[in-house]
Amino acid sequence: MISVEDARDRILSFFSRLEVERKPLLDALGQVLAEDIVAPFDIPPLDNTAMDGYAVRAADTTGATQSSPRTLRVVADLAAGYIMEAAIGPGEAVRIMTGAPMPPGSDAIVPFEETDEPLRGVNEAARKAQTVQVMKATHPAANVRFRAEDVNAGQTVIPAGRVIRASEVGVIASVGLSEVPVYRRPVVAILSTGDEVTEPGQPLLPGRIYDANAYGVAAMVRKFGAIPRLLGIARDTVEDLTAKIREGLDADMLVTSAGVSRGDFDVVKDVLAREGDVDFWTVRMKPGKPLAFGAFNAPGGRKVPHLGLPGNPVSSMVSFELFGRPAIFTMLGRTDWERPVIKAVTRDSVKNTDARRFYARCIVARGDDGRYYADLTGPQGSGILTSMSAANALTVIPEDLPEAFPGDEIDVMMLDWEHAP
Repeated sequence: MISVEDARDRILSFFSRLEVERKPLLDALGQVLAEDIVAPFDIPPLDNTAMDGYAVRAADTTGATQSSPRTLRVVADLAAGYIMEAAIGPGEAVRIMTGAPMPPGSDAIVPFEETDEPLRGVNEAARKAQTVQVMKATHPAANVRFRAEDVNAGQTVIPAGRVIRASEVGVIASVGLSEVPVYRRPVVAILSTGDEVTEPGQPLLPGRIYDANAYGVAAMVRKFGAIPRLLGIARDTVEDLTAKIREGLDADMLVTSAGVSRGDFDVVKDVLAREGDVDFWTVRMKPGKPLAFGAFNAPGGRKVPHLGLPGNPVSSMVSFELFGRPAIFTMLGRTDWERPVIKAVTRDSVKNTDARRFYARCIVARGDDGRYYADLTGPQGSGILTSMSAANALTVIPEDLPEAFPGDEIDVMMLDWEHAP
């Protein structure tokens, strides 16, 4: 058996980021930017108002109070998206809406709330009176957004290598781009094996089980940013398995579940040895000891990496978390595949009986004392999939630690901060 780190290093050595493609901006959400995004102009392109109000010369409001307002002549009404050419003179004001460019000659904005406009009534004529009373003195630059205060022309606004999130989409749109160059999403072909496995939605015969593995792994593939392609179920024969595997050899990675242990019908590793190369097939971890990795020979001389997951559903999901996720991130051009590992106090005894690293399912929450606490999600058998559903973290019990006792501080790998209590 090899260690988790050795297995991951050997897997990742096979992968690299995929080729660049141009995608519509919204479709690129979650992908990695392949080139710098450079602003072709200033943002904002002109000085503009940060709120509705009146554009004025600040000097004309000197000494203004509620009891002694300054009366200015309203010479125009300006909405966002329009430009005023004429300059305002002494004693003049322009009624202006948020985002409209500052009129020439003005240097401040007086909000409606600091004028008599709210006192005039609600009809259009009252709001757009020929004069306005300013009831509070202002100062130059008040409520003004200045040209280029966000972005300068020629500035790199999003560097290559950044994951495109909603905020990046907004920034890229603000410089006028509708498409972006990103690293392609990998296609992951997923194949279940076993005579006992049945597709969800089909009648369940005695002795059969529904295919939780393919759907659980496919959901992880999609969540991690790749494109899952379900190949169905291969029966426990070399011929059927070989045919199904060949259907997936145009993908960027092939994932199978079951068939990598020592049973009479565990034929995945045998087919891998015949149709490609086997790198390793056991890892010093629990759950997930029987894990195969290698590459299938594909048409055109391609090598398609293959991750052979265990058949037990928890083992399958934990193994894909530890090895499939880093592989997908690498193909996407991401380097942030490591999950956060924090210290937590276990409230349960966590027994590790066979010198493998133990990833027990647990729920981690912050206690009233500010420390993190971990509770196991129930029995830890590798077939108890509900224990995975209830977890937001995995314990990381070292190979040489036979037991963690209640009150011990242990490492936990966080899977889902959003669902922490």
